[in-house]
Amino acid sequence: MPANSPEALKEQLARSAPAPLYLVYGEEALLALEAADSIRAAARAAGYLEREVLTVEGGNFDWSQLRDAMSSVSLFASLKLLEIRIPGGKPGTEGGEALQQLAANPPQDTVTLIQLPKLDKTQQKSKWFTALEKSAVLVEARPVSRHDLPSWIARRLKLQGQTLSHEAAAFFADRVEGNLLAARQEVDKLALLYPPGELTLEQLREAVANVARFDVFHLSESWLAGDTARATRMLDGLEAEGEAPVLVLWSFTEDVRMLIRLGRGLQEGRTVRDMAGELRLWGDKQRLAEPALKRIGGKQLMAALAECARIDRQIKGVEPGEAWHSLRRLAARLAAR
Repeated sequence: MPANSPEALKEQLARSAPAPLYLVYGEEALLALEAADSIRAAARAAGYLEREVLTVEGGNFDWSQLRDAMSSVSLFASLKLLEIRIPGGKPGTEGGEALQQLAANPPQDTVTLIQLPKLDKTQQKSKWFTALEKSAVLVEARPVSRHDLPSWIARRLKLQGQTLSHEAAAFFADRVEGNLLAARQEVDKLALLYPPGELTLEQLREAVANVARFDVFHLSESWLAGDTARATRMLDGLEAEGEAPVLVLWSFTEDVRMLIRLGRGLQEGRTVRDMAGELRLWGDKQRLAEPALKRIGGKQLMAALAECARIDRQIKGVEPGEAWHSLRRLAARLAAR
């Protein structure tokens, strides 16, 4: 069945009794944790008072423990919550078979919660995952994009009776981008500092710590969107965090080449959707690529590719200049509207 978001899961649990089998997986640890907490709370409220936890670590886990847990009858409670945690995401051959058996025949009087990290395409095509996909309620904890972060913050604040303007939400998002756990902590802190009602930008400046963390793999989204300020802020953050400039340059080079290839494909009558797989255009990048191509233009992209080669020589020490300064200039040129 299609994967639910953690927010959709909460709505589902509020409407109906817990399902026999849940699979929570994904990259965003905070959302995965909150989804699992929601399932636990719903199970307790429905009378599933006994709890058993199996943690699969390494390749030496004894999968007979799962078979025993599925067949055991408690002396203390008739309903049980069974948690299976696989932090490495790889159950192995024996574990894969055990999970397929679980999917085919979930234990009675039990809510089973399987927790996994982010899974790659190969893992999601495995027999054990496809078996679980058919019978479990799937919950995928995807990262909250910069575009969606202000509304995520606003929804969290609304739960504690607080609101904020679009400008204030954007400021808040800039302070916590890439660090969702810290974002939740800052939201919780605002409930302690201020009463219900609208929060001002000045209050946020005083209260919200700058805890943003940046991922080089999301850097291109800033300049593709034409957001010079964000691109510069991300580069400042990456340099401060000690990121290698060669990896940042690789990100620029790959995405400039991607836009050049996209332009050639569009001239041949192909569509962005047709080329998404070969150009690795997923998520926000697929939405931003074509407008960015039209804004920047082929001539500017070829010049940017030459600039990437020059920055590479700077990193290697064979051309004068400071690589981080050049990367900021390149980002500003590509983001210019």
